[in-house]
Amino acid sequence: MQKENILLSLICVLLFTGCFTTKNFDPTKKFSKEQLQQDYTLLRNILEKKHPALYWYTPKDSMNYYFDSIYHVISDSMTELQFGWKVLAPLTNKIHCGHTSFGMSKSWNKNRIGKKVPSFPLFLKIWGDTMVVTGNLNRKDSLLKRGTLITSVNGVSNKELISQMLQYLPLDGYSENVNYIRLSSNFPLYHRNIFGIYKNYAVGYIDADGIKKTAILPMYNPLSDTARRLQRLVKEQRPPRKKIKIEKRESERSLTIDTTLNTATLLLNTFSNGESRHLRSFINESFKKISKKNIAHLIIDLRSNGGGDVPIYVKLLQYIRHNKFKVADTAYAVTKNLSPFSTKIKQGFFNNLTLYFLTKKHADGNYHFGYWERHWYHPKSKHHFNGQVYVLTSGPTFSASTLFCNAVKGQQNVRLIGEETGGGWHGNSGILIPDITLPITKLRVRLPLFKIVQFNHVPKNGRGVMPDIYIPTTLDGVRENIDRKMQTVKEMIRVSNNADRIKLSNEN
Repeated sequence: MQKENILLSLICVLLFTGCFTTKNFDPTKKFSKEQLQQDYTLLRNILEKKHPALYWYTPKDSMNYYFDSIYHVISDSMTELQFGWKVLAPLTNKIHCGHTSFGMSKSWNKNRIGKKVPSFPLFLKIWGDTMVVTGNLNRKDSLLKRGTLITSVNGVSNKELISQMLQYLPLDGYSENVNYIRLSSNFPLYHRNIFGIYKNYAVGYIDADGIKKTAILPMYNPLSDTARRLQRLVKEQRPPRKKIKIEKRESERSLTIDTTLNTATLLLNTFSNGESRHLRSFINESFKKISKKNIAHLIIDLRSNGGGDVPIYVKLLQYIRHNKFKVADTAYAVTKNLSPFSTKIKQGFFNNLTLYFLTKKHADGNYHFGYWERHWYHPKSKHHFNGQVYVLTSGPTFSASTLFCNAVKGQQNVRLIGEETGGGWHGNSGILIPDITLPITKLRVRLPLFKIVQFNHVPKNGRGVMPDIYIPTTLDGVRENIDRKMQTVKEMIRVSNNADRIKLSNEN
């Protein structure tokens, strides 16, 4: 009984301490130059000793130069946000590994829940060197509407602005497509974190008559009484947690069947939603329905699929691929354990067990995950889909979804349609991706433990998987909010169905 009371007291202390820490978290707190240098040096040591692909795209001498030059950016004290975006973001960008990125501390993220801060007022769709308005946080501003071309911000041209912002975002090899989507998803956030806040912004744009003009836009300020009332209203109307969970799961995967086109559309935005059991059963049930309805065309939408668990993508692939396959030609770590940094890396003990028991040192000096290199998977015999398959791809098609695209590309009944994937075609780093937590600032950096060269891989050129039919973003598509990729696929299916009807009619 006494032990139980002691345990209960310890739990209460921990809970109280956690709440107290979060409640009293100060995002403006500055860390000294020496503290930041200490965290940075530790991070460099871990990356140099444990990252399996640190020099895959950046030669060692170049990476050493970046390590040294970025270290000297720490010339004074910084806040957590400044350290993250001025130091860690440009550093991880130089590695050219999409799974090596930084994140704010847990306390920072908890502190930001439900809070809004001032920012650049425009949401922009970004591709190449093009910037187009998709939304305006200052709702009373009717000047810059959806579809307006932006030419500059604060005197920096659109081309130069995009080029600068890309230097702060992680990527696989040289495939920037994923970062255009990232910037498009929340341009105000990235602009604020990279360039800071301005009371007013000088925004260059092209008006309806094709004339270049400049507008002075005030920053978006969410701290008005109206905003507070809206926040309270949203909070009061928030649906039950169970309903939110169900809606989230359904937004991540869905199956719709269009009997008029004899087409099924399988939307998969992830291969891991924390509930892989549900995802496995969903995939199985989907192909069972598709088989029972004798569907001839299948659209697999992976445009927002950032990857996830290898067994999930394997499950999907078994219903599509005609021949046997492996996950990787090569999968290896550069270390047998994470010592002496195990306590600085999430689940260090369990990751050490995985490395110890599931890898074996080869003649190349690396520790190979032999199962993924040797194990052959075979196609499903029951409910296997043999009709026409159209895989929609885009920049966020990443990691395991890129492995899927590589494995089906070139199969006679499969077409990849859309844009270059964000994940590397030759390979990437992953399988296990724990966080490094820097002991002083508590900022986190993802550390992939295995370097993967894809099964039946292409030469290393730093690009993502290329589509068979390229459908780029267009200005008209953004202005009219048209899903051109889906439209194109459905038109292809209509043409195919009409051709089949004509052929059948002639035979009769």
